[in-house]
Amino acid sequence: MRENVHGPGAYSPWAGFLSFLVPGLGQIYQGRVGKGLLFVVCLYGLFFYGMALGSWKNVFLPETASRGGQNNPWGLPLPAANLYNRLQYAGQFWIGVAAWPAVWQYINYDENQAAGPVFGNFERTPTEEEMNRLQRDGDKTWDLGWVYTVIAGVLNILVIYDAFAGPAFAEGEERRELSKEAAPA
Repeated sequence: MRENVHGPGAYSPWAGFLSFLVPGLGQIYQGRVGKGLLFVVCLYGLFFYGMALGSWKNVFLPETASRGGQNNPWGLPLPAANLYNRLQYAGQFWIGVAAWPAVWQYINYDENQAAGPVFGNFERTPTEEEMNRLQRDGDKTWDLGWVYTVIAGVLNILVIYDAFAGPAFAEGEERRELSKEAAPA
């Protein structure tokens, strides 16, 4: 079923969640199809273009911390310390399901395995040699790519809020709508 969104105050957590899963899906659910499709195309275009610039190797969550090690000086829980060591993923995560294979790869990572059983090497932490090669032999597109993916994820926070809070109407538009409804036919 479609949810009618008439103005400010019509909060829709379900639409916000749908836009978290796929940018613009909440707007499409609310009947704002054009806006939703614009968000899907623009944000996924930006995100996947950034991944392509980074040779499909710049969205990942690495296993860098150890208990009490130099990469975990505050003694954080290991997932929090690993996220702290790659803050880019905190921005990329908000793009929704497109960034979730990195979490799967993080949980199921086995450095002795050539490729993961479900996603292969997609969003898997690159080896240190591979990261060095990408940064040494390439130009700056690898770094620019992760910037694009972070921007797409952070922009999706605004899309999620738009789906959650509904469209914004100016006060004058709202008065015009009320006067049309109150006027005799």
